[in-house]
Amino acid sequence: MTGFLGQALLYIVPFLLVLTFIVTIHELGHFLVARAFGVKVDRFSVGFGRTVVSRTDRRGTEWRIAWLPLGGYVKFSGDLDPSSVPDQAGLAELRQRVVAENGPGAERDYFHFKPVWQRALIVAAGPAANFLLALVLFTVLFSVVGERIIAPRVAAVAAGSPAAAAGFQPRDLIVAVNGRPVVETAEVTRIVMLSAGDPVTFTVRRADRPVTLTATPERRLEDDDIAGRVRVARIGLAMGPLVADDYRFRRLDPVEAFAKGAGTIGSTVGTTATYVGRIFTGKESGDLLNGPIGIAKAAGGVTRQAVAANPDPGWMAANLALTFLSFAALVSIGIGVVNLLPIPVLDGGHLLFYGYEAVARRPVPARVQEVGYRVGLALLAGLMLFATWNDLQKNGLFTFLGGLA
Repeated sequence: MTGFLGQALLYIVPFLLVLTFIVTIHELGHFLVARAFGVKVDRFSVGFGRTVVSRTDRRGTEWRIAWLPLGGYVKFSGDLDPSSVPDQAGLAELRQRVVAENGPGAERDYFHFKPVWQRALIVAAGPAANFLLALVLFTVLFSVVGERIIAPRVAAVAAGSPAAAAGFQPRDLIVAVNGRPVVETAEVTRIVMLSAGDPVTFTVRRADRPVTLTATPERRLEDDDIAGRVRVARIGLAMGPLVADDYRFRRLDPVEAFAKGAGTIGSTVGTTATYVGRIFTGKESGDLLNGPIGIAKAAGGVTRQAVAANPDPGWMAANLALTFLSFAALVSIGIGVVNLLPIPVLDGGHLLFYGYEAVARRPVPARVQEVGYRVGLALLAGLMLFATWNDLQKNGLFTFLGGLA
């Protein structure tokens, strides 16, 4: 029982800490831009459910911490419509009520009566805060820790693998993939993972001369401490530093760290978009999509690795801090990307409605909003179910249940 509780704490507590921190930053983005435009805010909550502690500032905003740490939210005054985009009839009713309660002109402090460009900026500020958070965290990491560059040197070739069939040899140095120069092992791995079933052209340096090789990545089942059991595209190469120049480490100055952080965000978003696109075209199964269970397992996995890296309490604390910063940056990017999807219940859906309003000079009709809201909920629920199904499969639950018969 004690072991079970320990494992639960190892996975759940880091997950909740990271999730609440990132979602709070997301909501703070909405809040700060709303305040800049003079929007009246009723509440800013960290967590959900019953209030643990709260205070009200001089502008009438209640700041509170609730007992369920699953993120947070910001509530604008008059924000009663579930889709947060009332139509013309809803706006007229809200205006009448606000004027009756607070007098003429009071409606100008309400979110729904701000110009459409201001509302769009307030909504976009949430995902933007996630990307900004990731940028700050990556900049700190690259400035304090630095960057490690491991050249894509072939250490071993698996027998019978696509790499062996292509003619790879130990000590080959991969210098380009599909005509694009590469300098890091991670770049090669990322391209291979997103190319299952597609021929990939590699340019390698062998005995100081270029050699062109072509291999087609194949999916294979792997057990990963963090991701669980997943099917990943591989060609059968083991890469690692074999000569002194294959391993480089350097700390970056703030400008370099900022640029590296921005590049990391760009490559992460690009990789995510490519992977999702391949799912829709049937080239990927979606094994690598994670739901709450997968993210919690990843949080526990990185926590365990950070603790095991060095038993010294000081080093352990430093490893945990740096690991959580890196993990939080990646999760923050993911939350920013998901929130920009054009689904009505998400920020991207609101921006879609505001785009229509800017062109048509009127809000989206209530009936259309209602249908969009229901379809959006169904899509989001379907996505969550698919991701959760993936999580359960990757962590062997169905295999375990099958063995109980």
